[in-house]
Amino acid sequence: MKKNLIRIALGLIIVLLFLGHAGKWYEVPLLARLENIVYDTRLTLTMPRTVDPRIVIVDIDEKSLAEREKGGEGRWPWPRDRIGLLLDKLFERNGAALVAFDVVFAERDESSGLRVLQSLAERELRDDTQFVSALRALRPALDYDAIFAASMRGRRIILGYPFTNDPGRKGALPDAVLPAGTFAGRPIGFVRFEGYAANLPELQKAATGAGHFNPYTDPDGLVRRVPMLVEHDAAYYEPLSLAVVRALVNEPRLEPGYPAERMWSRGYAGLEWLAVGALRIPVDDNVTALVPYRGHKGSFPYVSASDVMHDRIDPELMKGRIVLVGTTAPGLLDLRATPVEPVFPGVEIHANLIAGILDQNLKQRPPYVMGAEFILLLASGLAMALLLPLLTPLKSLLVTVFALAVVVVFNVVVFHFGNLVLPLASGITMIGLLFALNMSYGYFVEARGKRQITGLFGQYVPPELVDEMAKNPEHFSMEGESREMTVLFSDVRGFTTISEGLEPRELSQLMNEFLTPLTEVIYRHRGTIDKYMGDAIMAFWGAPLPDPQHPRHAVLAALGMQAALRRLAPQFRARGWPEIRIGVGLNTGRMSVGNMGSKVRLAYTVMGDAVNLASRLEGITKQYGVDIIVGENTRNAVPDVVFREIDRVRVKGKDVAVAIYEPLGLAGEVDQAQLDEIKVFGQALRLYRAQDWDRAELQMINLQQRHPEVQLYSVYLERIAALRARPPGSGWDGAWNFETK
Repeated sequence: MKKNLIRIALGLIIVLLFLGHAGKWYEVPLLARLENIVYDTRLTLTMPRTVDPRIVIVDIDEKSLAEREKGGEGRWPWPRDRIGLLLDKLFERNGAALVAFDVVFAERDESSGLRVLQSLAERELRDDTQFVSALRALRPALDYDAIFAASMRGRRIILGYPFTNDPGRKGALPDAVLPAGTFAGRPIGFVRFEGYAANLPELQKAATGAGHFNPYTDPDGLVRRVPMLVEHDAAYYEPLSLAVVRALVNEPRLEPGYPAERMWSRGYAGLEWLAVGALRIPVDDNVTALVPYRGHKGSFPYVSASDVMHDRIDPELMKGRIVLVGTTAPGLLDLRATPVEPVFPGVEIHANLIAGILDQNLKQRPPYVMGAEFILLLASGLAMALLLPLLTPLKSLLVTVFALAVVVVFNVVVFHFGNLVLPLASGITMIGLLFALNMSYGYFVEARGKRQITGLFGQYVPPELVDEMAKNPEHFSMEGESREMTVLFSDVRGFTTISEGLEPRELSQLMNEFLTPLTEVIYRHRGTIDKYMGDAIMAFWGAPLPDPQHPRHAVLAALGMQAALRRLAPQFRARGWPEIRIGVGLNTGRMSVGNMGSKVRLAYTVMGDAVNLASRLEGITKQYGVDIIVGENTRNAVPDVVFREIDRVRVKGKDVAVAIYEPLGLAGEVDQAQLDEIKVFGQALRLYRAQDWDRAELQMINLQQRHPEVQLYSVYLERIAALRARPPGSGWDGAWNFETK
């Protein structure tokens, strides 16, 4: 009896711990993570996995980004007159009911050259009446933004735009869907943003409406929800999906929904749903809605944008349909990690949410779920804690299995047929712990030695690091965490041209020939291979094994990769293969690392703003004609490497300018002539940032004459000419903006 009392008491303590979590007196992070995993499992098990033909996705895919002679439209961004033509095709030939863009048009389209011609007409050629008259006549045909705006008028067009956490504001926001003061006095946890990058005012004015395309990313990096209202300057704005639905059903009003007062205490101020006519959208405490994923990618018909442009599709496919224009091209970075796939098109998230709103099958987590969880845990916990100590091991096992089956089946049935999300992980975990306690056995995480570590990390890290990790395997896991790390992106210059000139078998041999030595260089410098993306490599330093010198190892690896390619060049020439050149981007910063993905597929990878910046830096190496670009955090962490400052840049999606550098070699290994060249260029750069155009230009010309093979100096000469013609003003910080991804 005394033994049973101790077991009962310990069991009740476990029950109390779980009740505290359910009552929100404190939060157990592990249970929160498990709840997300259980939710994802229920979602994937109950997805219909059917294709919904009501919503068609016009995909700016790799095929659409091909050169026009290959059936595509060329690289993004496309001229706005071409996008206007796309709208004409969608409505006039294909009969679309509504078109929404998961793309923002925040910058003016200068591709027609109208701005340059206008400048000439106002300055150098202002007295040339024939030129001025001709320009006046040509202006309508060259103003691509006006052409695009004209193509939108009189049609149901919804534009997309992002809010940002930075205070910068660009473009014109649509009218707020609910004005300031709508929720005065109600403590609702809206997602709030300080800035935005909205569409051009004339485009926004021509459109039917607009919605933001900001997802709500959970702590594990997955997109399960979308904010149905976000707060900006005390007013409230809707997402792209909700704007589409309101335009589709011709319902201008959005009504907040509150529970009947008799059901809640007077202090309750929660918002439970939003109503669009007869449609109701359940929302949680943050006014977000769960995305009702239908299945994996392809749950809606996809059509290549280039096929629409060139009339290569059956018009019946889009007739009367909702059309979403978005992208799945990896280079345009609109891919998200979701519960159903680790790499999922952002545009299809909107499609799933639109379909869910129209079908009224959105999952909901109303406030009374907390009370239901508390009662279920209390009832099942007390029963298990009091009953199990009195049963034999076999009967305890049978009772536990039966209890788990009842809890799981009830939960899944309510989830699938009632669209109600009841917590499940806490109940399952509590029952399992009670069983383990009472039976004096369970499953514990044990060290499994080198075999376990090799199985987890052998595909990512070099063997010598696996050996080190095997000595203390309990210190390593694939769970997500935040670390200060360095990440590297590399990509082959002109790979499309190279691949077109080789047979598939020969191309495969070429890729193996250059990827193998590059991988060996990364391994030699203690790097972890994240993934191969065709001809590209992504690697990082600082995980899974901590590396205090991760910036230095990454920089030396980048230099070693370039040296390895130079050694390969004679062999490639001997085999008739083209010379391979790569651009490398490096950045150091805090990022999330761990196993990320879904139940179907996981990958040990890194995510975060620092990772995105490294990708952007790799993309701009070709703009400067350099092989390697590193961020300033990386440069500051490696004092024994000689760097040349390249520029200060503001990349796409970032409002803060960063300094970028090119590593040239270890101190003592760079010759004096190159050091002198760096010094002179640094002087020219200071003159350039001081807007001393004449002296800066003279320095750059001297450098170009001495080193005609260096593209960097030509880049600055072109910039100086442009900035001299259009001075940036006294507030200029010397940074160059890159608007493309």
